[in-house]
Amino acid sequence: MTSTTTCQGYFVLEKGILKYSKRGSDLKKGKLHGCIDVGLSVMSVKKKAMCIDLDTEDNIYHLKVKSPELFDEWVLKLRHHRVFRQNEIAMYPHERHLFHPHASSSPTLNDYLEECESYLLELNLLLKSMEVLHRTYSAPFAIMDQRLQRELNKRLPFLFLFCLSYIQTLNLPFLLQVPSCISSKSPRLHASNPNLYTAESNTQEACPESPDSPTDASRLQEDFCRLANNIHTTLKSAFSSLSAERDRLKHTIHMQDCPDSSRSLVHQVSNESKASIPESISEFFDAQEYLLSSSSSENEVSDDDSYISDVSDSVSMDTYSNEGGSERHNSVSSVVPLTRRRSTLPSPSPSSSGVSLWNILKNNIGKDLSKVAMPVQLNEPLNTLQRLCEEVEYSELLDTANQTHDPYQRMVYVATFAVSAYASSYHRAGSKPFNPVLGETYECDRADKGFRFIAEQVSHHPPVSACHCDSKNFTFWQDVRWKNKFWGKSMEIVPMGTTHVTLPTFGDHYEWNKVTSCIHNILSGQRWIEHYGEMAIKNVNNDACQCKVTFVKAKSWSSTVNEIEGVVTDRDGKVIHSIFGKWHEGVYQGDPPSATCIWRANPMPVEQEQYYGFTQFAVELNELDPSLKTLLPPTDTRLRPDQRLLEDGNIEGAEEQKQRIEQLQRERRKVLQDNNMTHQPRFFKKSKDDTWVSNNTYWEQRRDPGFSKMDFPVLW
Repeated sequence: MTSTTTCQGYFVLEKGILKYSKRGSDLKKGKLHGCIDVGLSVMSVKKKAMCIDLDTEDNIYHLKVKSPELFDEWVLKLRHHRVFRQNEIAMYPHERHLFHPHASSSPTLNDYLEECESYLLELNLLLKSMEVLHRTYSAPFAIMDQRLQRELNKRLPFLFLFCLSYIQTLNLPFLLQVPSCISSKSPRLHASNPNLYTAESNTQEACPESPDSPTDASRLQEDFCRLANNIHTTLKSAFSSLSAERDRLKHTIHMQDCPDSSRSLVHQVSNESKASIPESISEFFDAQEYLLSSSSSENEVSDDDSYISDVSDSVSMDTYSNEGGSERHNSVSSVVPLTRRRSTLPSPSPSSSGVSLWNILKNNIGKDLSKVAMPVQLNEPLNTLQRLCEEVEYSELLDTANQTHDPYQRMVYVATFAVSAYASSYHRAGSKPFNPVLGETYECDRADKGFRFIAEQVSHHPPVSACHCDSKNFTFWQDVRWKNKFWGKSMEIVPMGTTHVTLPTFGDHYEWNKVTSCIHNILSGQRWIEHYGEMAIKNVNNDACQCKVTFVKAKSWSSTVNEIEGVVTDRDGKVIHSIFGKWHEGVYQGDPPSATCIWRANPMPVEQEQYYGFTQFAVELNELDPSLKTLLPPTDTRLRPDQRLLEDGNIEGAEEQKQRIEQLQRERRKVLQDNNMTHQPRFFKKSKDDTWVSNNTYWEQRRDPGFSKMDFPVLW
């Protein structure tokens, strides 16, 4: 994510489409690394760094120019092309579908159908390979019989001929040529990299294997699914192109019938025209691009890292895992633990349709979002400290690891636990947790799961949350801080710090990093979250094995999303175990179809979409039993009034309390500054490596003398 590799490239800006290739000759041949529709992107300009960022929702691209004169020229041209492209989309709404970012050039109707025919030819060879495999090896798991194959042979070409005949009815000239076999991989611009990366593509123009050399059945299945998906996508694009051509013809006829109509492209469109424009188009006329400089805002940073700022207002995308757990740590509660926990929240989540997030954020690209006030409707009734507790939901994986003698298999369970921490974020892209105020705490004493968890907000600027969880089978701790990158349509959350787990039976001490999280469609449409990057897990007390888990970045030309792949290797790098799966569904060990399920996410509660997308574990986190209330310190999150009011559905009261609590925090901070004092956390201390660890006093103080007899600051 933070690579600084810089490569020379060749760029062409044509009718609002930015095309990129390694060399100019490649561009003329149609060999592109990628294309960007600048009209459908949010553009931010960082003048001092001479960097232009384009957020396309699916990916974020970064263009760095070395010459100030060339940089100014690029900014000017991009602005002009954005206006042209946006007006083109406004006049012809279907035009937005004509752009196909993964084709080798700006696609035409002919291009779509050529691509589709190529897929059909490849699929036909694949079907023949399957037939040979079925006949030669009598494979019991062959995915289709001859009857199904005949049906596919009849129907798939029909789809292609249907598109062809439809084009002919429009009287559109085109010449259909049979292309050579094309690669299933499409080159594109490097996504989310500080510089535009131009590594050579690994695509190969090789035709599928002939039917005389049958391949492995599972590989054929994968290829078949890939081709079927490609055909479906291409036909959809072709249909959109045909619809656009139809609208264009209708418009031309209308203009001929109405010679006095204005034909100029303008920024504003009539209310009648707006009715046919997708909702996201309206943002083009609200803000086109943003120029960031050291003087544009007092909150901005003037160096080259002004896009990256410490933040607590971002969504911390870490999460949870399975019910159960063996007998472990005894609860310190002096009351009987809850035998039945609530299964739903007191009130469903409010609608945020009346909140214009774009109006809030449009002037804050590149700023520290922790300083930007967000309305309470955008929050969920949980705190970042509670979100950290969600990471140990599936703690039974660590219980199992602590009882597993094989170090390689032990690593599998630890790695799966690390993956499971992301599970519940799948349904949580629509809201953000409350930001803890300095000194705020949270405890979770789960005798049923056998662990005790505490967390504290130990720093405000930069915001740092520390947590510690212990059990007779493991100890888990971390301090969490984030850097965020808000690009205009999406937001990346880059976590810093290290997560630690120790297993007492074997004296193991595991460490790993978190991966990058990104929330897409943050301004319009359905928000969704993805996690990507490499997680490295090591045992610092024993180098017998290590593990690397890759959270695969979603590709719009592939149906694979949320996938993870991992390997456990020995000290010589030899692969001992492999794992795969999806971080929101489950993790499997081995090779399909004989792989073993290591972990599966718990089923979601009924009507979870009406209750912030909370898992059952999340629903329980803010529950406050009257017998527990007297045992908690007054700084515990469950006593926070704005969060409690939001949970109860009182939006106005929650907003009023939120503003009051934030003002109290500002006043306390000013007192510290005026007296040249620093805040001292109560339950955590700084270690030698500048990380925060538990000082092991919370549970003792809770027992004797009890928090009611201690002095705490008034947080709310």
